[in-house]
Amino acid sequence: MRLFAKKNLFKLLITLMIVVAAGSMLAANAGDFSDISRITPFEPKSLWLMKQAKAIIETYHVDGDISDISEKELVYGALEGMVAAWNDPYTRFVDPDTLKDEEIDMRGEYGGLGMYIGQRDGMTVIISPIEDTPADRAGIKPQDQIVKVEDEVIMGWNTHDVVKRLRGKPGTGITIWVRREGEEKLLEFHLVREIIKLRSVRFEMLPEKIGYIRITQFKQETARDVKTAVKDLKAEGAVGMILDLRNNGGGLLGSAVDVADIFLDGGLVVGMKGRVERANDKLFADAGRLCTLPMVVLINEGSASASEIVSGALKDRDRATIVGVKSFGKGSVQTLFNLPDGSGVYVTIARYHTPSGTIIDHVGLEPDIMVEGEMTKEHEKDEQLKKAVEALKTKMSTSDKNDVEFYEKAS
Repeated sequence: MRLFAKKNLFKLLITLMIVVAAGSMLAANAGDFSDISRITPFEPKSLWLMKQAKAIIETYHVDGDISDISEKELVYGALEGMVAAWNDPYTRFVDPDTLKDEEIDMRGEYGGLGMYIGQRDGMTVIISPIEDTPADRAGIKPQDQIVKVEDEVIMGWNTHDVVKRLRGKPGTGITIWVRREGEEKLLEFHLVREIIKLRSVRFEMLPEKIGYIRITQFKQETARDVKTAVKDLKAEGAVGMILDLRNNGGGLLGSAVDVADIFLDGGLVVGMKGRVERANDKLFADAGRLCTLPMVVLINEGSASASEIVSGALKDRDRATIVGVKSFGKGSVQTLFNLPDGSGVYVTIARYHTPSGTIIDHVGLEPDIMVEGEMTKEHEKDEQLKKAVEALKTKMSTSDKNDVEFYEKAS
């Protein structure tokens, strides 16, 4: 024991000598940085605590003599823990390899299950399945909570780690267990990964010349595709428009603003409020609009982020009636700050607010007309869509003659 104590005392003296030497060199090269606490992220006593913990693990861990863990891995692990301490699932550290992998999220194709997921109260929540994907066809629903993937319980995992676990080579199978409200037992789903093709817009003409546009996500080309849909439906004689944003988990902010611009004649689309000046911003629609037809927007608990921005703008600007149930409530702005080694930190810098000042984050958007029901491809069984059609007819019938003439001429 005495020998062990002497060895540790020797290590402590060496460490202090290194710290003093480092401080001297920094003082010589950085002038007024002579106090080491001014150039480190933590107080010296906190750094010493980290060193003690590291030394204890290296000395006593059963695999300490064979584990080959690099300093970079330890630093990245510490950074992940530090960022996670803010208790914001959308503020996170990403290493260089992970950052490169994430570049496929808003473009291209990947092998996966086809669903948007998020974090709520420490649980992995399915925001919405993507239409015509394995998750959608299997019957996965918004608000389902993923509890287990294969044999691994994922409670406490961050969103990116869950996404990495779910993705894989197309054609390979994976089993997930979800908790669903109203069900006593976990639901088991056996899914096969496939190439997820990110098609975001489809449209059709419903009976009585009602145009129907469905947006599944907001990508770079979404506004362009919506413009095409509007033009085609108007050419077929559409007299009203339903914009379906149900189970749309969001996407690009710029795309959402561009879509809202199609239906708005200038004015505020969305505002952002943060702690620093650069985080405060307001985004506006351009003057003029492509579509002036009466509108109804469909939302549900799977409508999040960019979907809530569009529906919130159209609601607050009295441009459309909102039908469905309260949206998910993901209304925050993340910015990527790149670090020198190729890693980065995503930081929530602001929260969105609608033109009237309503905050969406953790609250959701309330519809004008509340209608329960599940989205289905069979229109005759879709209670929310049927209510949207009814609301649109009422909207058109209660418009006075001059309004109707204006709609027809402007369209």
